[in-house]
Amino acid sequence: MRENELEAYLSKGVERIVRGILRASAENPKESLFMSRYAVSVREAGRRRTKLEREGEHIPPFLIASITSACNLHCQGCYARANASCTDGGGQAQLTAAQWGEIFCQAGELGVAFILLAGGEPLLRRDVLAEAGRHRRILFPVFTNGTMLENAYIKLFDENRNLIPILSIEGAEKLTDQRRGDGVYAAVRAAMERMAESGILFGASVTVTKENMREVLSEDFTAHLVRQGCRAVIYVEYVPADKGTGYLAPGEAERAYMEQRIGILRESCREQLFLSFPGDEKSSGGCLAAGRGFFHINAEGGAEPCPFSPFSDTDLLHTSLREALRSPFFVRLRTEGLLTAEHTGGCVLFEQEQAVKECL
Repeated sequence: MRENELEAYLSKGVERIVRGILRASAENPKESLFMSRYAVSVREAGRRRTKLEREGEHIPPFLIASITSACNLHCQGCYARANASCTDGGGQAQLTAAQWGEIFCQAGELGVAFILLAGGEPLLRRDVLAEAGRHRRILFPVFTNGTMLENAYIKLFDENRNLIPILSIEGAEKLTDQRRGDGVYAAVRAAMERMAESGILFGASVTVTKENMREVLSEDFTAHLVRQGCRAVIYVEYVPADKGTGYLAPGEAERAYMEQRIGILRESCREQLFLSFPGDEKSSGGCLAAGRGFFHINAEGGAEPCPFSPFSDTDLLHTSLREALRSPFFVRLRTEGLLTAEHTGGCVLFEQEQAVKECL
């Protein structure tokens, strides 16, 4: 994909997602009203990014923010625990809600309209989620394991429609509990039921491995999610950050199957939104990390290329979001060919870890 085509892909990416969510929420008046208003903000954000692009400054439409390094689960093969960015109690230097609020403000002013909130377990930072809810020009998918969605959180999501819970699930009960722990599947199903009863738009995040691929890409599985009230499914290809779990990572044949099945699901189940990573990224002409399409902010404010490549030469405690995009590390990654290396699937930067480190 040529560079001008990449720019078109990036500038329209959020708008396509919003249209998909609008379609998915067509029978939910409260959600549809919010998304219709948000669509206006998306167009305004796109114009801000376009203006800066013409002035020689590229602003990505997405960010990923890990708002805590603490988690209440020990999932098999968790990349965050494998690279020591996630612990039971979290680190001592986590950004405050006010500091995250400043980052969200800067993002909105630059035209970033879509920030994925992750962790650790983001529901351990209710203060940050409440702060995010105040930034109505930004949509915040909240990637949660779903075990902490008590009534207070249902109320928070109901009152802040720019926060969209995305619940992690690995398939049916056996596979989910096998990876995430006994009872997690039941907790996730109960959380989905509570959100559906409250009319809250939510989605599911599925880590795709060789073990669960056939199940999670089946019509039966997606139809079950629709019945639960789920309106978006994000498929994330397993990245073996834990060296002992390399056997779970999809190979070329599995990636081809995954791409085919997602295409079929998009055609046959139009009331749902289907995204895949890095499958959809592949169609963009290369890895979108390091500010090319997004970058990752860790719980202490470090600016990293992506969650699977946890290296940084700058932090947002002492540097603005705008300046972080011009960090020497990010510039080298974008200009020395690592991001546009052959992208057959999988995580490009994870597969080139040593070369990434040499750019620091």
